[in-house]
Amino acid sequence: MSDAIDKTGNLAQAMAHAQQLLDHDLQQAALQLEEVLAAVPNHVPAHFLKAVVLGQQQQGEQAIQALEKVLALDPNHPEAWRLLADHSAAIGDKAASESAYLRHLQSATGNPNLQQAAAAMIANELPTAERILKSHLKNAPTDVAAIRMLAEVAVRVGRNDDAQALLEYCLELTPGFAGARYNLAVLLHRTNKSDDALREVDQLLAEEPDRPGYRNLAAVVCSRIGEYERSSRLYQALLEEYPQNAKVWLSYAHVLKTEGKREACEAAYRGAIDRDERFGEAYWSLANLKTFRFSEQDISNMQRQVAREDLELSSRVQFYFALGKAAEDAGDYSVSFDHYDKGNALHRSTLNYQHAQNNRRVNRMKTQFTESFFRQRAGMGCPDDSPIFIVGMPRAGSTLLEQILASHSQVEGTTELPDIITLAKELRAEANEDEMGAYDGVLARMSAKALHDAGQTYLERTRIHRKTQSPYFIDKMPNNFLHIGLIQACLPNAKIIDARRHPLGCCFSNFKQYFARGQSFSYSLADVGHFYRDYVELMDHYDAVLPARVHRVIYERLVDDVEAEIRSVLDYCGLPFEEGCLRFFENKRPVRTASSEQVRQPIYQEGVEQWRAFESHLSPLKETLGDVLTAYPSAPQFQ
Repeated sequence: MSDAIDKTGNLAQAMAHAQQLLDHDLQQAALQLEEVLAAVPNHVPAHFLKAVVLGQQQQGEQAIQALEKVLALDPNHPEAWRLLADHSAAIGDKAASESAYLRHLQSATGNPNLQQAAAAMIANELPTAERILKSHLKNAPTDVAAIRMLAEVAVRVGRNDDAQALLEYCLELTPGFAGARYNLAVLLHRTNKSDDALREVDQLLAEEPDRPGYRNLAAVVCSRIGEYERSSRLYQALLEEYPQNAKVWLSYAHVLKTEGKREACEAAYRGAIDRDERFGEAYWSLANLKTFRFSEQDISNMQRQVAREDLELSSRVQFYFALGKAAEDAGDYSVSFDHYDKGNALHRSTLNYQHAQNNRRVNRMKTQFTESFFRQRAGMGCPDDSPIFIVGMPRAGSTLLEQILASHSQVEGTTELPDIITLAKELRAEANEDEMGAYDGVLARMSAKALHDAGQTYLERTRIHRKTQSPYFIDKMPNNFLHIGLIQACLPNAKIIDARRHPLGCCFSNFKQYFARGQSFSYSLADVGHFYRDYVELMDHYDAVLPARVHRVIYERLVDDVEAEIRSVLDYCGLPFEEGCLRFFENKRPVRTASSEQVRQPIYQEGVEQWRAFESHLSPLKETLGDVLTAYPSAPQFQ
């Protein structure tokens, strides 16, 4: 045993001394612990305290290694699992964090019911876990640990409202229950209640400002609501603690991209790649800058990775999309299409998209949202005219339109706001069926006051995204075209602009795009063609029942005569012409979408016809589009 331990008399005294040093001299505490471990290499309490010290010294990666050592020696160490859950959350590894937290619960509780429930959750046997927890809570209705576990079960099975109610009940019983508050903040973020989520996470940070998991969540929420400077600062600090973690580098790069800091953004994506060469998302993120070009070395590295048999499917998909972009830039269109095709097929195999469901939704809306429906509700809804919705297919020029409009002194650009879709989901939850678009009947039964309140709710939820005093703001969620009936009923004075692009150009651009989430229709030429047809048919319906309500911008016309189209859009919005709209590319506002770098450049003609190089591969798309293709830019006669 070392001299330091001899002087204290025994191992227990040496550990007590290290614990005392923890409060005022972390460096000396670390040295004391190293002496203990030199004498007793497998001493679990020393390894755990070392992990605590490393965490407080903001050496997160070393802390994780120390915790892994603890758990290798004692797989049921509850506090080691708890700290590991927090560090995993800090680096954005949600699955690892949730798994570690469940192991913490299983190890920490002395109650056999909760141990069994935790084991069932670890095994993903959710009905078993739910049954055990509900039975336990009948006898112990205020057991907040059990309530929190039941909330987690509810989240996993998609009952978010139940989960929120359970977590709020936890905090009502025990306001200081930080674990429940953290879960609530995560849930609120996932359900697009960003304002509420930030309030909860800020309350957590007020108690423990250095907790890495809390800071990561704050960074994620701040990025969602447009507080990019704060998000960037938080990620920079996390990188100091986890400098070798590729996911943190990636998250930081995404924020830099939105801010328009191109060189720093590329360097951060490179930082992710340097730390994990198998990280397909980092390569795709570089490709997704659109104006980026891969080097020969980059291409060689990507080809080597897709040849690996042990590569994760998601990374393989993203490598294929990135390789498709690289080959396209090199003019090798057959190779490019082959890569895109492989990436799409692989990703589609993980989905359960059925184009017939969307077609039924469109037919349902055409049947419900008629001229009579809107005439009966004339004068209802919230009269506020501040929202400007830009709708249509993704990759149809909506970001360009937003950038142009946001360059006007009276208009604020935000981003693709999820709030109309969230409102539609909430209404659908009140319906008696689960079919897509099933909220139509709920909307039809709503009173004038309820329609007004729904519109007001949208305005209140989106307020957090507004950073200026501009009287108008843009919501450019493309998929909101599916909810024009809802928008008209609740916000009848809002402006709606339909961004439309040539069917082959738009659909193939979607096919080339790996989306961060959603847009499941885009991973097959036939599926994207069906979706485009549905879109044109639904918009044609609204043109008929709401004449002149929606202003359409044809992308090719915008490119051909920028000023004329801009003047037309501004006239529709009731805004005076401003020269700044013609110089939209000088606008330094943050842009979050895939076209962020493209809209920081003047309009160029080359992008309009890019699909022609791939035309020989697009027969399935042409067949599906049918007369929608031949009639463009008009709509064909639908049944």
